[in-house]
Amino acid sequence: MKIALMDSGLGLLAAAAAMRRLRPDAGLVLSSDPGSMPWGPRTPDDIVARALTVARAAAAHRPDALIVACNTASVHALPALRAALEPGLPVIGTVPAIKPAAAGGGPVAIWATPATTGSPYQRDLIRTHAASVDVTEVPCPGLADALEHADEAGIARAIAAAALLTPREVRTVVLGCTHYELVAERIRAALSHPGLPEVTLHGSADAVAAQALRRLGGTAAPAADAEPGDLTVLLAGNRATLTDPALTYAEGRLLAAVTHAH
Repeated sequence: MKIALMDSGLGLLAAAAAMRRLRPDAGLVLSSDPGSMPWGPRTPDDIVARALTVARAAAAHRPDALIVACNTASVHALPALRAALEPGLPVIGTVPAIKPAAAGGGPVAIWATPATTGSPYQRDLIRTHAASVDVTEVPCPGLADALEHADEAGIARAIAAAALLTPREVRTVVLGCTHYELVAERIRAALSHPGLPEVTLHGSADAVAAQALRRLGGTAAPAADAEPGDLTVLLAGNRATLTDPALTYAEGRLLAAVTHAH
């Protein structure tokens, strides 16, 4: 089994690590174009064109499924990607985990990029899945970009600013950008308040990895002695290795540790 994941940049690491934990024997193809990120501020047509380029680079390696591990690309490009690649290549999009977060009764905060915050797409998800709970949309300017470059000071500033915009009583937070899952514990710590319960974070990496396996009928655990699957890293379509910023995150280190990279 071979699973491809695509994103503008490092946001695909969380879903790739989730897939590696679920099926360590599966080959992984990570396709991104960090030189073009962030995609959020770009026009929808530009996002579609860039997403198709990144997806086709992955598809050239003949994976069994493609995970669009990017909220922005899922919002704007999923229909175009499916039209171009399915039915030969199943395409699985990423949806912010608003539905399971709202199931707890709220209040809920959604941390997302400025482009996604307040977008018709996110507002529709809130209306559909969280109409009965109090929802605060929290824009996180600069956080994805800082995470992409492992800019520690930038990450700390962006998390602190978003935490100030999150009401104290909120104990359920949706991570509406795949990059944010790379610093989930730092976000949880920033939202901790004495005397209040720990914050529950809802990401999408585990769910999208499980959904891809369901589409392929491959949820069964591999044999105990199965070899780790190969890892292919593509940057702007060219073979590469995991970047230094990728290796600053636990997810990147997991992929490097258990994979025979080539």
